[in-house]
Amino acid sequence: MTDNDTQHDAIRRNPLLEAAQKEMVKFERKENEFRRKDREERAAALRLPLNEIKIH
Repeated sequence: MTDNDTQHDAIRRNPLLEAAQKEMVKFERKENEFRRKDREERAAALRLPLNEIKIH
């Protein structure tokens, strides 16, 4: 394989690499948003209303 062939292969792979990186960024954003919402929902579900706590 010559240097020209190697360069040509690298140029051809570059758009694929860029597309994969963009998809990974999109996935990570969605995953982070999902985790944030999940944490908020779990935190809200664990809070006890103070007016229902009875002290004997």
